Amino acid sequence: MPQLRLALNQIDSTVGDLAANAEAIVHWTRHAAAQGAHVIAFPEMALTGYPVEDLALRSSFVEASRAAVRALAVRLDEEGFGELPVVVGYLDRSESAQPRFGQPAGAPRNAAAVLHRGAVVLNFAKHHLPNYGVFDEFRYFVPGDTMPVIRVHGVDIALAICEDLWQDGGRVPAARSAEAGLLLSVNASPYEREKDDSRLDLVRKRAQEAGCTTAYLAMIGGQDELVFDGDSIVVDKNGEVVARAPQFAEGCVVLDLDLPAASPDAPTGVVDDGLRIDRVILSEDPLPAYEPELTGGYAERLDDDEEVYSALVVGLRAYAAKNGFRSVLIGLSGGIDSALVAAIACDAVGARNVYGVSMPSKYSSGHSRDDAADLARRTGLNFRTQPIEPMFDAYMAELGLTGLAEENLQSRLRGTMLMALSNQEGHIVLAPGNKSELAVGYSTLYGDSVGAYGPIKDVYKTSVFRLARWRNRAAEERGQTPPIPETSISKPPSAELRPGQVDTDSLPDYDVLDRILELYVDRDQGVDAIIAAGFDAELVARTLRMVDTAEYKRRQYPPGTKISAKGFGKDRRLPITNRWREHRP
Repeated sequence: MPQLRLALNQIDSTVGDLAANAEAIVHWTRHAAAQGAHVIAFPEMALTGYPVEDLALRSSFVEASRAAVRALAVRLDEEGFGELPVVVGYLDRSESAQPRFGQPAGAPRNAAAVLHRGAVVLNFAKHHLPNYGVFDEFRYFVPGDTMPVIRVHGVDIALAICEDLWQDGGRVPAARSAEAGLLLSVNASPYEREKDDSRLDLVRKRAQEAGCTTAYLAMIGGQDELVFDGDSIVVDKNGEVVARAPQFAEGCVVLDLDLPAASPDAPTGVVDDGLRIDRVILSEDPLPAYEPELTGGYAERLDDDEEVYSALVVGLRAYAAKNGFRSVLIGLSGGIDSALVAAIACDAVGARNVYGVSMPSKYSSGHSRDDAADLARRTGLNFRTQPIEPMFDAYMAELGLTGLAEENLQSRLRGTMLMALSNQEGHIVLAPGNKSELAVGYSTLYGDSVGAYGPIKDVYKTSVFRLARWRNRAAEERGQTPPIPETSISKPPSAELRPGQVDTDSLPDYDVLDRILELYVDRDQGVDAIIAAGFDAELVARTLRMVDTAEYKRRQYPPGTKISAKGFGKDRRLPITNRWREHRP
């Protein structure tokens, strides 16, 4: 059997930074070449970053991407890597599509190129375009209609892009029809809780359908709300795992593979789903036999809480770094939400770059003030106290507010203070709201919703407590000081905007509330189905009413890391002006 040493580069890219992304590709190509790789691959749209959204419709950016991939081919050749086939994702356009209604302007393509001897020797576009969740690829791209195959050292390698594996048909059965020895898929698949399990099942299934070893190369890093967790996988034709890369870690997986030789009578023409085989022969003769040395390894999976926490850290770190921010500012109330956000921030950007402000009012309890200060001592973040009572008294003397208006004033004064310090000192403000609060509107516009990023925006309150306990436990296991005060975890949640206030004055118990919200928000279940699941009809109706009337608040909340299948944002798009009510009258 012919042998190949495959290098899968699990790297992070920044949308729009063509020069830096190309530099990273060159760097990791050098690394792979030094390890004796014969084929080198990079993720989906690694050259442009992903997702590019409406940049795909800007002809100047499309042409810059096309020029960058050609220049990259030349540079790799000049640096001595011309004989190594390098597969890299980029933004292209169709040369043949005619302008028509229903097709994105300029016919952009989510494409990948094979670079060899200083040129683009093969390019192809994603065949299956996803149109669900955060994906709008029918809006941006035209589909590919080929089954790309490269022959390298006597092995036929079929190529695919991300959704080509997630949907049935198309390039997977076409790879079998083309008699490929390896199916290589380049991907930018965003992270979701427990997706690593479904991803492995998918790759195993597709390998068996394709009848060949299958390599699934994934991106890592973050882009706005999205996090990419890596977890690249290689399985043999029977679905047995050959190698698996770490989660949330940049790196290169290099492994030796024994693969079937390409047939001298390999199929040509049109195969499954009307795909035309586009085969390019780069090297016909197999390599001289060598002793396999590299297995790629198998990285152990993170447990569920560590996985989610890691995603939150990576998401915040990427957002700050890629937007040029080095420090963050957090209002520290002594409560669990701001405490978890502070811990995430310290892990993401370093405690020396985290600035916490305690802004007590006359309703703030002594233990909350103490907990905020204790958190600062535990983590080493920068801390100050700035009471809002003088400002509050001045407003009240002028306006004479009462009830909810009085409560919200306190939150808005804190938001104003945070934004003023942000402007003055250059930190970005982190909003501490969680998914439970955002769902039911239990937050103050222009108060606790101010900020550039919401790290726990997609985390339900019950998960906030669980992640806080996990982070403290992880610190103890490492011999470190747990960052979050135990009292912040154990005391009843409260906004402390009036005497003796607790969240359950306004909301159901979070254990119950979150289970209802998961059914309604994440799973789109209707009122009857939720009641049938065992929840009180009146409570369900009240909860759904709160969710439905809070859409305008969610639209104005900052972006935040997505960890669920349906976060508030592109996943869940509902009109603000909307008289449909799911709940019973």
